[in-house]
Order: sequence, then structure tokens, then C-alpha cells
Amino acid sequence: MNDNLDQCGGSGCDAGLPKPACACSGAARHWVLEQLESPVGKVPRVASRWTWKDYLGAVAMRWGVGRRRYLVDPGLCAIGHPGADAPVLVTANYKLSLDHLRRALDGFDAWILVLDTKGINVWCAAGKGTFGTEELVGRLATANVKRLVHHRTVVVPQLGAPGVAAHEVQKRTGFRVVYGPVRALDIPAFLRDGMRTTPAMRQVTFTLWERLVVVPVELVHTFASAALIMLGFFLVDSLGRHGVSVTPGHWGGIAALVWGNLFAGVVLTPMLLPCLPGRAFACKGAEMGALAGAALWWGGGYGFVQGLAVLLLSVAACSFLGMTFTGCTPYTSASGVRREMPWGVRLQILGCLAGLVLWLVAHFQ
Repeated sequence: MNDNLDQCGGSGCDAGLPKPACACSGAARHWVLEQLESPVGKVPRVASRWTWKDYLGAVAMRWGVGRRRYLVDPGLCAIGHPGADAPVLVTANYKLSLDHLRRALDGFDAWILVLDTKGINVWCAAGKGTFGTEELVGRLATANVKRLVHHRTVVVPQLGAPGVAAHEVQKRTGFRVVYGPVRALDIPAFLRDGMRTTPAMRQVTFTLWERLVVVPVELVHTFASAALIMLGFFLVDSLGRHGVSVTPGHWGGIAALVWGNLFAGVVLTPMLLPCLPGRAFACKGAEMGALAGAALWWGGGYGFVQGLAVLLLSVAACSFLGMTFTGCTPYTSASGVRREMPWGVRLQILGCLAGLVLWLVAHFQ
């Protein structure tokens, strides 16, 4: 998921403190300014402005570097100097989410309640169930939020709504759930307007830039697999009816096939997503694969059998790569993904097997 859409980011740690636990208590946390005295004990006050470490971390996350370790412990922390009337914003413990939230809250006094989502952003965690009713109810209790504020309202990210049953939270804790805007940058206007959202604040977009943002991490995740596939084709190419015969001149075409499809599936497919016909991502990727395969067939000067193999392999590969974007966009739903995956994967496997068989037939004939 695009982390820019996480309006409430997380930071925090129980850090062995007596209940209620407080977020960000570690001395090494560069975003912690001081320990703030409160009715529930000392609460870490976090900075609202990024340092070079935060920018470097954000870039690393875009490329998937250390993604599983980029999290903070759940608990409670403060922005500014909040009091008993300050708003309470709920979030996940993925640090990039915290960074977007605290930067948006620059100039505000607020409490941040960080849920334990195992380091997953709000949107994905809501779908997985870790950003959910039980965790929110439990965290409100362990953080003793009732003693912290006079009001009984918590702001939950709109993207976390699928995991949170507002009526259940109010019934069990007395806190009313208000769903905030989609984007962190809209939080200041939301708070200034009495926690009211406009239709634009509720709308999830997926612009060209937002689509390109998810490309780097997909490139990193697929690079090693693509390299192994290319080496496998090199190995097969060195085998023939008369034994082993290394032909480096063929390797350029193989590299173009592998990296060309990686580029088409991971870069061009999300770029052109709104222009590609159909709703299923497997179909959108397949359409891009057909264009890539046709271009590789024409550019590589393949014969009919090998060219057909290239086309089938391209369609199967790009269809699979396109389908990996289903969880990054607002174009589909969990039920839609569940319907698409079974038939999509079967067709991709069939197309891949048919392409490999034709490639081997052309190579050994």
C-alpha cells in the first residue's frame, strides 16, 4: 500500500513501563524530544519535523530496504504540549506512518495512540485484522486514555475503518470513534474544522505519481527472481542436441526478454493502469504483456515457434506482475482479489508452461 495514504502513523513502545505503556521511550529514538509529564505518567513527546534520518528511512522504505524492521513499539506519545482537551489520534506502529502523521501535526497539540499492527501500515493492517477493534479497545485500556483526556473521542484513520467496529468500541470503552481524512496532509484542516471531513478528504486517489511510488519496492522484490530466471535461460541455451555449446550471442535476446518483461510488468503496467481495459489486474498485466511480447518478437527476429513462446511467456509474466499491484490500489477490493487470484494464477501457469515448451521445442529442433 501507498504509505502516503496513511493519515495516522505510528510510533511507540511499552518499553517495560508500568501500565499505561508509553510510546517511543527509547533513548535512541531520534524523534523523541523529551518525556512529558501527564496524568498517566511520563509520555514521550515526539518531534513534528523530519531529520535527515527520517528522509533517509523514507527512501529506504520506498526501495524495500529493511522494511520488516521499520517499526516502533505500540503505546502512547504526544505532539506539542497536549492537555486534557487535546485530540487522540489512533495509528499503526509502522514508522513511516508515524512520520507522515507527526509532520502533518506540526503546530498542533495532540495525543497519538499507537496500535500493535506488527509494523504494517494502517490500510493493510485493517485488511489483515491487526488494526482492529480488539487491539484498539485493549490499547485504550492499557494506555489509560480515560484518565488522560476529558472527552471521549478517538480519531481513527479512514483507511483503518474496515478493521474497526465503531459501535463496539463505544460500547466497550465509552469512546466515540470519528473517522479522519484519507491523507495526512488533510489532518490540520480536519482538526481546525471541528473534526469534519469534506468529500475530497474521503476520496482515495491513485495518480500517476502515487502509482510510480510503489514501483521501486516491487523492482527490488522481483530483481533476484528475474536474475535467476535469466540464468536458467542461459543454462538451457547452452544445451543442445550435440551437447553443451555456449553461445553468448544469444544472451542479449534472453536478457531483453527477462528485463523487458520486468519493466513492462512492474513499471509500465502501474503507469498505464487507468488506460488498460478491464477491471482484473491479471487482465491488465496480460494486455501489457501482449504488447511487450509482440515488441520482443518483432525486435528479436524470432521464428514463429520461438516468437510464440516469447509472446506467451510475456503475457504470463506481466499478468502475474500486474496482479501484485492489487493490494496497492483503490481499484479493487479484498473480495475482488479473492475472485481474481484462482483463475488468474491458473491461466498464468498454463501460459508459462506452454511458452516454456515452445521455447524448448524451438531450441532443440
